[in-house]
Amino acid sequence: MAEDTARQVGSDGPVYVIGTEVPVPGGAHETLEQLTPTPAERARATLAAHRSAFADAGLGEVWPRVMALVVQPGVEFDHLNVFDYVHGATAELRHVLDTEPHLVFEAHSTDYQRPAQLRELVDDHWAVLKVGPGLTFAMREALFALARIETELIARPARSNLIEVVERRMLAEPKYWQSYYEGSPAAQRTARRYSYSDRLRYYWADEEVDAARQMLLANLDRVGIPLPLISQFLPLQYERIRAGGLDDSAQALVIDRVRDALRPYADACRAPSPEGAR
Repeated sequence: MAEDTARQVGSDGPVYVIGTEVPVPGGAHETLEQLTPTPAERARATLAAHRSAFADAGLGEVWPRVMALVVQPGVEFDHLNVFDYVHGATAELRHVLDTEPHLVFEAHSTDYQRPAQLRELVDDHWAVLKVGPGLTFAMREALFALARIETELIARPARSNLIEVVERRMLAEPKYWQSYYEGSPAAQRTARRYSYSDRLRYYWADEEVDAARQMLLANLDRVGIPLPLISQFLPLQYERIRAGGLDDSAQALVIDRVRDALRPYADACRAPSPEGAR
């Protein structure tokens, strides 16, 4: 038990996240039509049930270390769509924590939310924002952009052919995407490569895919990427290179593109200026 282990090592004890509104990992399997935030009464019932469970287990004193309640604020994504946070839809839900000053909300599937919506989520007590596919989606964007730069600079057979290798391996081992992507062969092909669900993320550890990725980066570092091509395919990174804030190595471009997906989270979690506070 976590509490027993904490006592044995002399720590202050773990903190807990509770709740039952945990979505399917990696976004919705199906195309979503609408999404409703957790009703306030259901959230209160979840709190009461967990409080009772802690007490029944003889751990009532642990309750102040329960830090977050997972509820659905009405954010989600499927393969092609993103459901943005709507501040007005959670007016009642936000008051659930009025009597629990040590608690915040946790939101799952915040991938692809716009910066303004992330800021609203934080302001409305969703202080834990979970993100996953949105980061690997950004990494895939960067690597595919570099693969297209490679076709401009490297002749066959020296190219990595990363995009083709990924497609071949996904078709050879379809278990990570086949039950997710429906429709025509063309629609499935588009989803395999570009879906918000980013089932492609499960293939980066594949030996052939990883070898192609490493070859891509090595090829580009060997020949050097002309700035106009970075401008064409990775314009934000181009601006940072021109400003002296970013290395132009292939790996640095990939990492910075992933940071682009993280920067709105960092901005959302910064304290607002007094005039901007609600």
